[in-house]
Amino acid sequence: MSRFSLWAGAAALACFSLGAQASDADKLALGKQLFLKGAVPACAVCHALNDAGAEGAVGPSLDELRPDAERVAKAVRNGIGVMPAYDKTLSAAQIEALALYVATVTKR
Repeated sequence: MSRFSLWAGAAALACFSLGAQASDADKLALGKQLFLKGAVPACAVCHALNDAGAEGAVGPSLDELRPDAERVAKAVRNGIGVMPAYDKTLSAAQIEALALYVATVTKR
């Protein structure tokens, strides 16, 4: 394999990685927007989350709970306790973005 082929492969991999990062950044931005006002009712109405400046006190503080993305997605899709299900009002991609956002900003 020539040096050019190696460099071309490395450059392609780097570009792919940058694209994936941008995609994650887009998902995080969408997730935050959904948390603040995109979901109806908005997550921020009931849940505290420092990154979003949310001080809701009806549901658990997500900063304290620190749920993983799978747990968030399940709760958003199906509802839990008094929390409504959002599977009819949010798309699968929106639920994924919201779950990624909450899981990412609550990691320590």
